[in-house]
Amino acid sequence: MIDVRPLAIADVKLVTPRRFADARGHFTETWNKKAWAAAGLPDVAFAQDNQSLSTQTGTIRGLHFQKPPHAQAKLVSVLKGRIFDVAVDLRKASPTFGRHVTAELDESGAQLFVPAGFAHGFCTLAPDTLVAYKVDAHYAPESDAGIFWADEALAIAWPVAPDRAQLSPKDAALPRLKDIVSPF
Repeated sequence: MIDVRPLAIADVKLVTPRRFADARGHFTETWNKKAWAAAGLPDVAFAQDNQSLSTQTGTIRGLHFQKPPHAQAKLVSVLKGRIFDVAVDLRKASPTFGRHVTAELDESGAQLFVPAGFAHGFCTLAPDTLVAYKVDAHYAPESDAGIFWADEALAIAWPVAPDRAQLSPKDAALPRLKDIVSPF
């Protein structure tokens, strides 16, 4: 059984698989195709699993996306630590184009489903945060793209000040939304 909660942009979902707990700890099926379909979620053929470890609180990863034909849907979960997770709608025909949704994820088992057509990123809220995510298309460097995490036009209330954020050089140099042509 999966609990599914649509966010303010309905195509982005907070998905919480059932967790079985006892004195030893817990067990969760983090992905089950039959349960996913029974919950009314879109048919997704995941192709690759990824993990990232961020040692410092305030690490920003994103906002990333892959252009078609290698666009990716993602199912994001936190194995250790806590994140502020963000999805930005880049679908030109969408009434929510340029808007975002956020969710805080931790070790509780909740996951964020981000469909293709969205930029995705997160900020770590704890040291040594380990994030796992499934994607439905393989990484394609020629399709790799992104938008600047602190773009004022996005009005994302990140939990870290810009001068305290830990960024890769690549993420620090990403363009603003107004400076890209959305491929979606």
